[in-house]
Amino acid sequence: MAVSAEKTVACALLVAVTAIGGCGIKTKEPMAFAAPAAEANGAKQGQRAKGDDPMAKLEIFSRVFAHEGPIPTKYTCEGEDVSPPLSWKGVPEDAESLALIVDDPDAPDPANPKMTWVHWVLYDIPTSSEGLDENARTLPGGTKAGLNDWKRTDYGGPCPPVGRHRYFFKLYALDIRLSQLKSPTKAELEKAMQGHILDQARMIGTYQKAD
Repeated sequence: MAVSAEKTVACALLVAVTAIGGCGIKTKEPMAFAAPAAEANGAKQGQRAKGDDPMAKLEIFSRVFAHEGPIPTKYTCEGEDVSPPLSWKGVPEDAESLALIVDDPDAPDPANPKMTWVHWVLYDIPTSSEGLDENARTLPGGTKAGLNDWKRTDYGGPCPPVGRHRYFFKLYALDIRLSQLKSPTKAELEKAMQGHILDQARMIGTYQKAD
């Protein structure tokens, strides 16, 4: 009889546990989290950045340097300090404009970065354009320029004070035009773009001053 009672109690406990599980009461599982959109996860030339929408098509590249490759001196403060040629493809059919931001997240020292230095801000680039020429002083029709961290609207090339820095060339396809902006900073442009980005692409170049 004792054995039978023990079996009865065990069965009752099993039924109770099963019933609790059936009511949706479960042990807490580890919370999933999205990896941060770190700029270091740039796309290889001709590929998407890790973690980006696999259905995205937009790509940006340059004929003078590869993704994560060195930017030629010509396009830096030690050279002619002109903008490099850039090309893109895969602009969504329903996009109304493109925007370009070039910045350096390693300032002033890659070993101890304290800020992101902005080198170039462009917006309202027409979607019919396929890129920018070298030394792009004449921009595609309708293109407007924002302020970089030198408080200028033109391109400012890499000029790192110490170490090898990364320079992010970030292209955005937007569902609106941003003609209401007047020489915006990077932060102002990013705020205006919120909720309007159809696709984005990026590539990285690096530069270190000669000894």
